[in-house]
Amino acid sequence: MTGTCEKIIQWLFNQDREKLFDIKEHKEKRSLSQNAYCWKLITEMADVLRLSKEEVYLQMLKSYGQSEIVSMLSSINPAGYFKYYEAIGTGIVNDKEFTHYKIFKGSSEFDTKEMSIFIDGVIQECTNLGIPTLTPEEVKRFNL
Repeated sequence: MTGTCEKIIQWLFNQDREKLFDIKEHKEKRSLSQNAYCWKLITEMADVLRLSKEEVYLQMLKSYGQSEIVSMLSSINPAGYFKYYEAIGTGIVNDKEFTHYKIFKGSSEFDTKEMSIFIDGVIQECTNLGIPTLTPEEVKRFNL
C-alpha cells in the first residue's frame, strides 16, 4: 500500500508543481438530519431562556464543541479571521503584546462523531430545562 501511495503522490506532484495538495484522513460529515434536530432543540432552548438562537448556539459550542487556542498580535482584530472565539489572556513576546483566543469550530465543520457529542450536550441542556427530546435510540439513527 505504501508504494501505491508514494506513486500517487509523485503523479500528483508531476501534474502541476504550482499546486499544493492536502492529504488527510477522511471523516464523515455530520448529517443534515443531525443538524436539523440540533437547531430545533437550540431554537426551543432560546425560546425558554429568552435568548437568541445565536446566543444559545454559541453557549453550546463553548460547552460541547471543539476548540483550539490561537495567539495573535493584540493589534489584530480576530473577527476578520474567526467567527466564534473568546479572549482568554494576553502575553508579551519580544516587547509585543499578544492576545490568546479560544477558537470554536462551527457545527457545520463537525464530523459525525463531533456532532453526536454536541447533540448529546444540547439534549442534556434541554432535559435540564424540561424540553422534550427524542429517545437515545431515535438519536442514534442520525449516525447511520
